Amino acid sequence: MRPVRESIVLLIIFLLDRLTKSWASTVLIQKGSIPLLPFFHLTYVENTGAAFGVLRGQNLLFIFIALGLLTMLLFFRRQISGNSPWSKWGVLLVIGGALGNLYDRISLGYVIDFLDFRVWPVFNVADSCVSMGIALMALGTVRK
Repeated sequence: MRPVRESIVLLIIFLLDRLTKSWASTVLIQKGSIPLLPFFHLTYVENTGAAFGVLRGQNLLFIFIALGLLTMLLFFRRQISGNSPWSKWGVLLVIGGALGNLYDRISLGYVIDFLDFRVWPVFNVADSCVSMGIALMALGTVRK
């Protein structure tokens, strides 16, 4: 994938994450939770920890972890993705998602989460991108 296309993909991921979090912080913060289906709600959460609320209040630690991860991915992205389109898309999704959550941590001191399946911790678009990206990178490794 060409650098310009990669930049556009990253920008789209980041903007989608920002727009959805902005909506959540203006609409959902007032309502708390909106049930859409019996198993799916939109629920506003300010997360100062990692997944599942692990290490709550350790925002600075997660900023440094994200910066380290981003540095590693940007530096080694060609080696990580190789010739696999799956891995290339995976790396972009992880970088885009990490940037989205890093922005929250630096600017707000927490990450805004709002996608609530009721049986899983509340998450956001950036988290989804990171998870899908890791899965695609693994698939790309297996398919080499």
